[in-house]
Amino acid sequence: MGYSEALWIYLVLLFGIIVVPGMDMFFVIANALTGGRRAGFAAVGGIMLGGAVHTLFGAIAVGVLTQLPTMLFQAMILVGAAYMAWIGWTLLRSSITVDSIGQTKSRSDWVAFRQGLVTCLLNPKAYLFVLAVFPQFIRPEYGPIWSQALVMGIMTVTMQFVIYGGLALAAGKGRDALIGNPQATIWIGRGAGALFIAAALFTAWHGITQHVGP
Repeated sequence: MGYSEALWIYLVLLFGIIVVPGMDMFFVIANALTGGRRAGFAAVGGIMLGGAVHTLFGAIAVGVLTQLPTMLFQAMILVGAAYMAWIGWTLLRSSITVDSIGQTKSRSDWVAFRQGLVTCLLNPKAYLFVLAVFPQFIRPEYGPIWSQALVMGIMTVTMQFVIYGGLALAAGKGRDALIGNPQATIWIGRGAGALFIAAALFTAWHGITQHVGP
């Protein structure tokens, strides 16, 4: 798997995990509805900073993992692939809708930013995601780990801005569209699940057949 191919697969996975309605999306829409677009974008900014921190965490974890013996590193790759497959399976079986988004009290932009950051940082699934996914796409043969992490970090925060920022800009219309089309949000989740299962199978095969690590 070449570097450009790995980045394309990561981009698809990234889109799949961010576009699925979840805690971060709910937080952005709730703030945009109650505090306007500025509050919505402040929440997005906090979440983007949280995404950058997750990228740093993933890069450090990969730096440690690549020092492991080849067989142990490959075992970690397979564990990560299994977790990715589990995410995909749960998304395939889920019926995610957005009618559970609650209302929040009006708050300052700084509070929305700070709470968006905390919400993102305290999400344990995000750390499990980077632990499962990053070793699949950050490889010593692609160059310095820091440069690969920088590229993936930029991709992550850009995707967060595009998706969550679009919802903040649309404000009420974004929420109404998601609530008014529950079948669409359900199929978005299931489509993302299929992407995760396909990527898990591909990375598991690559982990078994390729020699990595020292």
